Amino acid sequence: MRVKFDEQLQQLHEELLNLGALCENAISLAAKALEGADKGMAGTVFEFVNRIEQKGKDVEALCMRLLLRQQPVAGDLRVISAALKMVTDMERIGVNSGDIAEIISMGHITPAHDKLNIHDMALAAIKMVTDSINAFVKGDTEAARLVLAYDDVVDSHFDRIKTEIISRLAASAADGEYALDLLMTAKYFERMADHASEIANWVIFSITGKKADPKRGL
Repeated sequence: MRVKFDEQLQQLHEELLNLGALCENAISLAAKALEGADKGMAGTVFEFVNRIEQKGKDVEALCMRLLLRQQPVAGDLRVISAALKMVTDMERIGVNSGDIAEIISMGHITPAHDKLNIHDMALAAIKMVTDSINAFVKGDTEAARLVLAYDDVVDSHFDRIKTEIISRLAASAADGEYALDLLMTAKYFERMADHASEIANWVIFSITGKKADPKRGL
């Protein structure tokens, strides 16, 4: 019975890795679509959002089978419960990617507009998602705490971009719709990083039984 349970736990890890990869692809595509103001690529993001939603349901179903059929002990129960919470955050990352794609589809942001290095912010968010999922699979609390600390990098990007947008609006309101859309896009990337931090926190909970202080990683 335990052998079967361990096999299903390994399957859970693999499915979460697959879900994480879908999230990374969605964020990356959203960032590339933003850079080129590419509506066609933005449409592809929505396809990944749908795949994330379906994969999330698959992982949730696997977690429920583990809970109902295998009667896990306390440590295993924490792992499965944490996985369920992580799925919710990854699904929200997908939704945020779709939100960015929707903004791009509106057409207020053009290829000629300066994107204020939002791509760097997107790369930082992708790193957090990747590292948080890997921390879960490896059972590595130190790696999870590094993800929590790295959230400051994304916050710094957001603060810089926000300040720049406000300065430009103060100088000229001519591109007001573009500026507001760009600000919302940056906010969605920041939210993705917050979800990655929450995933890392659930990793810590699954191992230690308690969540860390998200700002201190303790």
